[in-house]
Amino acid sequence: MITLRRLRPDEGLAAADLHRRGGALIPGYDTALHTAEEYAVFYRDQVMVDGPVWGAFEGEVLRGHVALLPGWIDHLYVDPDVHGRGIGSALVRLAQGQQDELRLYTFQSNTRARALYERHGFGIEELTDGARNEEKMPDVTYVWRRG
Repeated sequence: MITLRRLRPDEGLAAADLHRRGGALIPGYDTALHTAEEYAVFYRDQVMVDGPVWGAFEGEVLRGHVALLPGWIDHLYVDPDVHGRGIGSALVRLAQGQQDELRLYTFQSNTRARALYERHGFGIEELTDGARNEEKMPDVTYVWRRG
C-alpha cells in the first residue's frame, strides 16, 4: 500500500537517489554529469528548501516523489523497481489537487514521463532544442490548467 506525505528534510538523500536512479532510465540522459554527492547537496540545499516535496511511501521506503514550486512540478521521480504501479499518477494527481495551473519540463526522449503527463491532461506548450538545459537535450514544456 502506498501512502503520500510531505518529506522531512532528512529524507532528501533518498529523494536525490531516486532522481539519480530514475534519470538513468531516460534515453540520452547522462547521470554521470553529477556525482551522487552532488545530487544529495542539490536536494539538501535547493529542492527540499524551495518548495514542498511530497513522497510516495511503501511502508517506510520512499518509492517516488514530487517537488512543487508555485505553478510548477519541479521534479517527479518514481523508483524504477515499481514503475507501472500508479505511483506517478498518484503524485501528479496530488500536484493537480494543490494548484490550478501547472507547468513542467521533461526531456523529449522521456516517453514514459510524457505519456504519464498527457494521460493527466497536460498539453505541450513548447518544444526546444535543449540549448537552455544543462544536459543539452531537447526538452518539452507541458502545461495543465484546472478546467
